[in-house]
Amino acid sequence: MSRPRALSTAAVRAGVGRDAQFGSVMPPLHLSVNYTFEAFGRRRQYDYSRTANPTRDQLADALASLEGGAGATLTNTGMSAVSLVLQLLRPGDLLVAPHDCYGGTHRLISALANKNHFEAVFVDQNDPSALDAALARGPRLLWIETPSNPLLRIVDIECLAAAARARGALVAVDNTFLSPILQNPIALGADLVVHSTTKYINGHSDALGGAVVARDAALAENLAWWANCTGVTAAAFDSYLTMRGLRTLPARMRAHERNAAAVARYLQKHPGVAHVYYPGLPDHPGHAIARRQQRGFGAMIGFEIAADYDMERFVNSLQLFSLAESLGGVESLVAHPATMTHASMAPAARARAGISNRLLRLSIGVEDLRDLRGDLRRAFALAAPPMDIIKKQSLQELADIEAEK
Repeated sequence: MSRPRALSTAAVRAGVGRDAQFGSVMPPLHLSVNYTFEAFGRRRQYDYSRTANPTRDQLADALASLEGGAGATLTNTGMSAVSLVLQLLRPGDLLVAPHDCYGGTHRLISALANKNHFEAVFVDQNDPSALDAALARGPRLLWIETPSNPLLRIVDIECLAAAARARGALVAVDNTFLSPILQNPIALGADLVVHSTTKYINGHSDALGGAVVARDAALAENLAWWANCTGVTAAAFDSYLTMRGLRTLPARMRAHERNAAAVARYLQKHPGVAHVYYPGLPDHPGHAIARRQQRGFGAMIGFEIAADYDMERFVNSLQLFSLAESLGGVESLVAHPATMTHASMAPAARARAGISNRLLRLSIGVEDLRDLRGDLRRAFALAAPPMDIIKKQSLQELADIEAEK
């Protein structure tokens, strides 16, 4: 028996050479909205693209294979994928979610809970007593986000999944930050894996999408029914672009992560940085867990800029880090979570989550590392405090910038 294909091989070869009609190497794009019936009452495999589409199905099969699931449903945005999972809940069901999850997820859960679609509680999932108290209430669903957005906190998926399933709860894991190349939650006990495919899986910031991968076929069929019913399925062209991005995902993730590790080390030593949040750093609280359950540390970095540095000037001085939301594209981005990705959270909720007004989030792209570090050095130098209190290291960086011109 031959060994299973490596993830990188599976990503590249998904759908390749399967065109029986013309023999095209790459699978064709099927844009048709509708498909003819063979005859009255005799439906073909495809009839209407909201329900099923050949291009979308190829991507769904590829993602299910990469995540080790029984099936995947593709949605038109990442938030639609989150919403699709929440369709599994009924009034009176309890959802346990992390207190520091993505702002859009926090907003959606809170809004639906306020309309009595279900009950929700946000807890620090690294606090055993708080988590045990929440699970003791008998939740229907435990939502996990690891690494978390934007503070890169790590939780033990295997441990949390076992505790939740012992109480009869489903477990959903948002795997957007790592992609199936670096983490596979189903292998660690999760029932559902959620992705914003807009991010690393597509990787080029030109196609919106989401995905939910289910551990078993029955759950996959239930999600597909709800996706068709609510009309949140992904468009064929977006699925085509995302499939094209998927083929380079393993290579891109290696380049992303290599740059991110170096940038994190640079930030950790800089006097303009008060704290760095990156699981790849040995002093990160979740480093050991991340090493055990991940195949890499990803390319997202959070950091607190020092109080005596002008944060706004720092951000505005960056040239190779575009000030924009989203993440996971080949281009590097900088975001200010408190006013951007997590602005919808109430200030008190942001404070509980540890999201301060000095926190910045970097999505590290695949540009040349020397250029990225040079851009950061220049921005820090321009945002530094007055000359009489600039530290010697900052003066040296000014000299470095001049030398690079």
